[in-house]
Amino acid sequence: NERLKLKIQPFKLAGRRVMIDRLLFDPDVLAAVEAHATAEGVPRDVAMQRARRYAREIVPAFNAYWYFRVGTRLARRLSESLYRVRLGFADDAALADVPPDAAVVFVINHRSNMDYVLVTYVASSSSALSYAVGEWAQVWLLRSLIRSMGAYFVRRDSRDPLYRRILARYVSMATAAGVTQAVFPEGGLTRDGSLRPPKLGLLSYMVQGFDPREGRDIVFIPVGVNYDRVLEDRVLTGALAREAATTAGAPARGPVFRFDPFVLMGFLAKSAWQRMTGRWFRLGYACVSFGRPLSLRDHLRRRGVDLRTLPEADRQAEIQRLGERLMAEVGHVVPVLPVSLVALVLEQAGGAALTPFELKGRVYDLMQALSARGVYLHIPRSDREYAVEVGLRMLALRRLAIEDGAAWRANPDEALLVAYY
Repeated sequence: NERLKLKIQPFKLAGRRVMIDRLLFDPDVLAAVEAHATAEGVPRDVAMQRARRYAREIVPAFNAYWYFRVGTRLARRLSESLYRVRLGFADDAALADVPPDAAVVFVINHRSNMDYVLVTYVASSSSALSYAVGEWAQVWLLRSLIRSMGAYFVRRDSRDPLYRRILARYVSMATAAGVTQAVFPEGGLTRDGSLRPPKLGLLSYMVQGFDPREGRDIVFIPVGVNYDRVLEDRVLTGALAREAATTAGAPARGPVFRFDPFVLMGFLAKSAWQRMTGRWFRLGYACVSFGRPLSLRDHLRRRGVDLRTLPEADRQAEIQRLGERLMAEVGHVVPVLPVSLVALVLEQAGGAALTPFELKGRVYDLMQALSARGVYLHIPRSDREYAVEVGLRMLALRRLAIEDGAAWRANPDEALLVAYY
């Protein structure tokens, strides 16, 4: 805590059994248990056992040693072995002005499951983040490590009122206690590269009961993440293609994470062989940018509202407005990388081949237009020509850009991936 900008709160350091009991005997949870027993026609003890199972699933077991000595070191090694990691835009003055007792929430766009690893590494010198993670993290062994890192599991598609109430109370209690959290409002990975509409469940749990006049403030920090190559890109665009091909009336299901040890072993073996033969390239740049903090207290004061006194419909409308504002701020700080620039120019060419001179000219114009809008661009070595070369090389290695004589054009067979980037 002496070296962290955002301190680890006592709530996060409390024993897991203590936190489970505290959650189970919360008045709102007890009322939900009674309602569940009545609705299902089961004894109260049976309903309480189910509640305890939910609480044990949700409540993490944070261990500072595992987080800083194991987790963040693994995050650093994995991130730097796969990418050239860069810190993009950060308003240091605004971040320094965040009240020390505020509950800080990092609001992040969701490009890849590497987001958890990358943001943990980048933020490790400032805070210990608590994530909400989905069912993909329930893999044996991985589950224990993630729980010790302070993450809590969320059944995103659960409609059980008892489960939702227990989850809501845990998130509300953690926020009220000042625990630093990180959330992905999109609720899942983007399939087409653009931001998805926010899902407001966790956000509503955080702000419910917030007093805009006194007590601990909630400060949201927009975080933008981008990669020159996303590990799951073909899975995601494949799901998008299947969705588009699905006939009307037959709902399409999104990709489900399934851990396959043989796929992992194959990837590691291929990477090791490429390193031994000198053909290993890292997957380009990965960049994280931090936007200007948004105080919930200031936001509600400007709006002239108190969420506690609003009717339910109006309260949800205010939370929706807050979520849209946060996502707009996140979108503004997503860094633009070399692959993004070259891919957009090739896509806009509409299949036409561009000479290296034409390609560079169009990318330079795009850089200028984006810079005029205040967008952060990561230009390696501050060299625009080198940025174009790096972006084109990454696309060419994956056959997303193909050479046509002395010119380059987007591969028509990879249109979805080019559009994704």
